[in-house]
Amino acid sequence: MMPVSRRAWMAGVLAVGACQREPPRRSRAAVTIAAAVAGPWRSPADRARDRFRHPVESLQFWGLSPGATVVEFWPGAGWYTDILAPFLAATGGRLYAAHLQATDAGDPAARDVVEAYRARFAADPRLYGKVELTAFGPTSGPVAPAGTADLALFLRNLHNWMAAGIAEKAFRDAFLALKPGGVLGVEEHRARPGGVPDLLAEDGYVDQTYVVKLAQEAGFRLAATSEINANPNDTKDHPFGVWTLPPVRRSSPRGEAFDPAFDHTRYDRIGESDRMTLRFEKPR
Repeated sequence: MMPVSRRAWMAGVLAVGACQREPPRRSRAAVTIAAAVAGPWRSPADRARDRFRHPVESLQFWGLSPGATVVEFWPGAGWYTDILAPFLAATGGRLYAAHLQATDAGDPAARDVVEAYRARFAADPRLYGKVELTAFGPTSGPVAPAGTADLALFLRNLHNWMAAGIAEKAFRDAFLALKPGGVLGVEEHRARPGGVPDLLAEDGYVDQTYVVKLAQEAGFRLAATSEINANPNDTKDHPFGVWTLPPVRRSSPRGEAFDPAFDHTRYDRIGESDRMTLRFEKPR
């Protein structure tokens, strides 16, 4: 049997569906971002990261609303999807997951990640609704139908796209998918200000002014910044870049075996990285 708290959530979701003919404000009022973040289906490991990622405050800052159409770029295993999909399913919204472009036969790992994600979020359609899987990569097409999305999200992925040379494409694809007035939300590891931007983000940290520049070149305007996800304890001088910190906790260079003698104490004390949290808008 489902835990009582999960049954209560599902009862609320089904009640929303039964009230489709009522005004949207009335039928959706009981379903909140906070309720989705508190959802009993989320794993203890995911919940433990809420104090670093601040999902309620972040999603409110980016303007997630009931019934929205959202594009989540490169959702990974689904940390944020596990919040977004139930919220949108319960409020009549839609979620596009622009995952890895896993069409290269020589990259089975990418295909495995995408298939695991697909299976996870197709397993409980009453909870997650229909997560519409698209792709983002060097030669991918539209991440969602043009001009249909209310919100697009770049969640700690810009450094990967910079390394792959597709960061500019990410901003262009998001701009195309969004409605006029739509929002692009960015969460990214933040480099020390004032230095020369590392255009490959080799240590995982990204210059905030460079992110703003890329967004503006794609047509966005910077609407707001927030310190929701700031961490002043992050010294940004770690031996294996940002990945030395939780949750990755790397103990050796990329591609090398785990070093059991590496002392994680200092880095665990820091916690997760210092992050910029930005809100861009597509002009009306």
